[in-house]
Amino acid sequence: MTAEENVRLWLAHLAGEFSHRNVEESLATMVEDASVCHVPTGSGGTGKHVLRHYYRDEFIPSIPEDWQLTLRNRVATERGIAEEARLRFHHSKQMDWFLPGIAPTGKLIEIDIIVFIDFRDGLMAAERIYWDQASVLGQIGLPPQMTQRT
Repeated sequence: MTAEENVRLWLAHLAGEFSHRNVEESLATMVEDASVCHVPTGSGGTGKHVLRHYYRDEFIPSIPEDWQLTLRNRVATERGIAEEARLRFHHSKQMDWFLPGIAPTGKLIEIDIIVFIDFRDGLMAAERIYWDQASVLGQIGLPPQMTQRT
């Protein structure tokens, strides 16, 4: 696929997650053995069967209504995409993929995220998302050692 085709597919994936909140729409952009990893918390999974459960039961329902993702930079090639974006929302829902075991605080969270997407056979093969978890914990008033995932 061309870099432009990869970007179109990635944007379709994001629309499924955040605009339409449609699990199957997002999964349609991925290979059968696709993997997703939110690196700071280790959440995500491998394989469409696992990701279907993850998106349906954990990720998509927990996205706050005021979620704003602003692209800062994107590098796209035939093999993959690297993006830097600014994420802004109020912690109004339980988000175990993002803040494991932490009840909603109502606090405003603003962070930079880095996303790497790999493609194979015209579909997304891997998505890895990075952010500074210590910054997130500081913004909600918690020290880092209070939210280690077990």
